[in-house]
Amino acid sequence: MKKFPVLLSTMLAASTITLSTTSISAETTNDLNKKINELEQQQKELENKRSNLKGDYDKTDKKIKANLNEQNSVETDINSLDKELETTLKQIKMKESKIDETNKQMEQLTAQIEKLKNEIAILQERIKKREAMLKDRLRNIQENGGEMKYIEVILGAKSFGDFISRSTAVNTIMDQDKSIMEQHTADKVTVEKNKVDVENKKGEVEQKKRSLQGQKQELVALKGKLSDQLSEKETLMASLQDEQKELEQYKVSVKKEQEILANQAAAAEKAKQLAQAQKSELEQLAKQKAEQQQTKQSSRAAKSSGGSSPSNGGSSPSSASSSPSVSTSDSSSTPPKTGAGLSYPVSAGITSGYGHRWGELHAGIDFGVPIGTPVRTAAPGVVIQTNTDGQPGMTGYGNVVLVSHYINGVSYTTLYAHLDSINVSPGQTVSAGQVIGRSGNTGNSTGPHLHFEVHRGGWNAAKSNSIDPLSILN
Repeated sequence: MKKFPVLLSTMLAASTITLSTTSISAETTNDLNKKINELEQQQKELENKRSNLKGDYDKTDKKIKANLNEQNSVETDINSLDKELETTLKQIKMKESKIDETNKQMEQLTAQIEKLKNEIAILQERIKKREAMLKDRLRNIQENGGEMKYIEVILGAKSFGDFISRSTAVNTIMDQDKSIMEQHTADKVTVEKNKVDVENKKGEVEQKKRSLQGQKQELVALKGKLSDQLSEKETLMASLQDEQKELEQYKVSVKKEQEILANQAAAAEKAKQLAQAQKSELEQLAKQKAEQQQTKQSSRAAKSSGGSSPSNGGSSPSSASSSPSVSTSDSSSTPPKTGAGLSYPVSAGITSGYGHRWGELHAGIDFGVPIGTPVRTAAPGVVIQTNTDGQPGMTGYGNVVLVSHYINGVSYTTLYAHLDSINVSPGQTVSAGQVIGRSGNTGNSTGPHLHFEVHRGGWNAAKSNSIDPLSILN
């Protein structure tokens, strides 16, 4: 995913777009043939690069599809986690409800235990008093001879009515004693039962406490599980977002690379067409001059054959005239070279030169000009690219124009940055001194100025082929 800047640098460094728009009189047919051959070679190289780029694009497309499939798989995992999280939350709520219920039960059991303890205390007090009373009765019975005293009370009756009264009284006393004994026995049984109930309740409370503790621990475990699931979900989401961002960036980089390559191919084809047109025009001019020269020679030969002596043979004038004619033809088709310099893009002072500053290479020179100053091409050429800010190696240039030139068999690329406006478009042929835009303060700029770079060959992100513009500017 990170290879684009290297690939782009290699591509631009190796891809030189050439063009000659110098006047026909300044170039020979041989120069144009050489230029056409070089352009055809560049077209082949561009075609190879386009083929390689197509292969790389197909591989990238497969990787993108694989990543999309992986994203779908991750999305499925996330949906599964969402369901699991929902289930876990429900379980937590259930455990919390059970804990609340257990707490209420513990409160009820505690209240019941207190009640039983109070009842046991009351019964024990009652039993204690009754036992004391029974002891007194038994002591009296023993001192008075036991149950025989009841018979003496009955037999001591003075009348039948008295007998009935005494018998009833004795029966009542005996029933009360029996009732007291039965109640006493029942109270003892109740006390024992309540003691057992208390112990059972205590065991139940302890069991509830242990259950509550287990539920609390389970709740803590569920919360920990929930936390892990949330963390896993966040990790998956972050990974998915990073992957999507990287894929999108790579798609953009491939698209930009294709655009630049297409612009270079179009520029090369246009330069080739111009060179071929110039060659045809030059050949046509040469043909016309040759015909004119032949006509002149024929006219001279006809005149000399009519009035000259045989000793002259007509050959001497012919020879004398032919020699200058050849020289004239050569001089017309081979004019003197005009030099290999570039023109200044603006007329202004230089505020920052070429070289290293702030730890990196300042690959051009800066001209101090106000916003809106016309910016002109340094030489004839073809526009390769405009507005490339954001591409690898182009960050900070703002509005920018790249132009390819072919000067005396050498290919150059000039760059004009921080423009306020642009007047040209990729693939457009420009003449020397043509206004291509207006200076500005766009991109990473500390103030209005024009940043101007010259590269031998194509522009590359590493700027390894940049040269000091002052070394070639006229």
